[in-house]
Amino acid sequence: MTAASATGSPRRAAWLLAAAVCALAGAAGSAQAQSLTRDLFRAEPGGFVPAQDRPLQRLSTPPPPRPGQADSSDTDDMRGTRNPRLDPAPEFGLRRPSLGAANTGYDALGRKRQQPKILPGAPRPKSIGPGSPVVTPAPPPARPLPPSQAAAKLPVSAAFNGTLPGQPLRRRLKADDDPFGPVGDYAGSFLIKGAIELNGGYDTNPGRIATPQASGFYKVSPELMVTSDWDRHALVADLRGSFIGYGHEFNTPASGVTSAPRVLDRPDFDGHIDGRLDVSRDTRLLGQGRVIVGTDNPGSPNNLFGLQKFPIYTQTGVSGGIDQNFNRLQVTAIGGVDSRRFQQSVFTDGSTDPNTDRDFNQYAGTGRVSYEILPWLKPFVEGQYSERQYVSATDRYGYRRDSSGGYFKGGTSFELTRLLTGEASIGWASRTYSDPRLLKLDGLLTSASLIWTVTPLTRFRLGADTSIDESPLAGVSGVLTRTYTAQVDHDFRRWLTAIGKFTYATYEYQGSGRSDRYTSLEGNLIYKMSRQLWVKGTLRRDQLDSNITGGSYNATVVMLVVRLQN
Repeated sequence: MTAASATGSPRRAAWLLAAAVCALAGAAGSAQAQSLTRDLFRAEPGGFVPAQDRPLQRLSTPPPPRPGQADSSDTDDMRGTRNPRLDPAPEFGLRRPSLGAANTGYDALGRKRQQPKILPGAPRPKSIGPGSPVVTPAPPPARPLPPSQAAAKLPVSAAFNGTLPGQPLRRRLKADDDPFGPVGDYAGSFLIKGAIELNGGYDTNPGRIATPQASGFYKVSPELMVTSDWDRHALVADLRGSFIGYGHEFNTPASGVTSAPRVLDRPDFDGHIDGRLDVSRDTRLLGQGRVIVGTDNPGSPNNLFGLQKFPIYTQTGVSGGIDQNFNRLQVTAIGGVDSRRFQQSVFTDGSTDPNTDRDFNQYAGTGRVSYEILPWLKPFVEGQYSERQYVSATDRYGYRRDSSGGYFKGGTSFELTRLLTGEASIGWASRTYSDPRLLKLDGLLTSASLIWTVTPLTRFRLGADTSIDESPLAGVSGVLTRTYTAQVDHDFRRWLTAIGKFTYATYEYQGSGRSDRYTSLEGNLIYKMSRQLWVKGTLRRDQLDSNITGGSYNATVVMLVVRLQN
């Protein structure tokens, strides 16, 4: 090899290398070739990696200026003082959304998110953030009305509907718990309810004697109740009466005279008017007027033998008092006067008896103190003192029957979750007579009135009462009467109700040794055809057991009742 060729080989190699570099530069572009060549000779880290794939390399294209920041490159070019060594701090990272974020999601680089595309007719989304208005969620769609309300109905006048311009607002009516109960009529501020019962039936022993004589009967029972509708004060009138008739006279039994009269027709009436005057929130004045009309019960030993008809008595009375509250303590004091008058007795032989020895006046005072421990528990103590003064100094047997006495009892009224409500008490009753031959009459006193709502359709009622009644029998101080009742009401439907009632009573005649036991079992089925018309069927069995010969009896009663009410 010559020197020229040796000398030309290095030159040829350099030429070939330059040609290869130019070829690579032409394939990759002049800008990238210069960058790659510069990086190659500068030997900087990452020099062999393209710029777009360098995570820690300064971007070749400066980022756009931030809002409110001027472009530094333009300022430097205008001043002519741009120096690559004084460029702003490089920004590192990828120019794409963060991994896992959508176009509208979170962007770590703080770039503007792409707005979601809203289809025509679609609701626009609400922006939520500081200063944004509170967005109330739309209520759920209302349930469709039942067919009974959505059906076409007759038009209602504006005056009746309460939408007439200038018409005063109508008072909201109370919920009606009894859909078949009487509605009544208003007369001013008074609600008036009236009813009449027409009874027809059959009684196997209407005279309640040992030798019965069966007979059919009819009974008419009118009722009237008037109640005030005032914000303050109150006035209530409750009047109930009846008349039972048999349409014929009964024959005297073959055994001789009997306590049952020939005519068993008799009236019965019990009415009272109660008033309350609200002096203040804690002070109330109470008043009552009452009238009772009746006869002795059939089969009672108080009836004289050989009567033509039952003598009727009338008892009238008035009472008044005050009811005062001291926070939870309630004090009530009431005084009353009663008068009982008998008609004369008419016998079958035409003779009469005035019965004035049975007429008396009674003066009584009653006090009651109660304390509300809990809203549903209110214990109390109650006492009464009374004097009975007869019109005649002595009766037909020569006894002075003026007496004095009373009772004392303690108990509580309660309301347990509205399922068991009522009042129960126990105490002692006593009465002393002016005539020393008449023994003192006393005994245990029980009183109760309970209502247990077993289910919404079934109710159980329990009652107990004790009283000291007068008697015209020779040597008898009086009658200690205890009565217990249990009743179950069940509604098979709202318009069909069955009632079962059991009554047990004891009569102790102080001074004669007589003791009677009375039991009664009764069943009723009521068909409520409408608010104005009820039909009731009744079956009752009465029985009296006495330790006196001829004093016991039993009877069966069947009745069909039509009740008209308003």
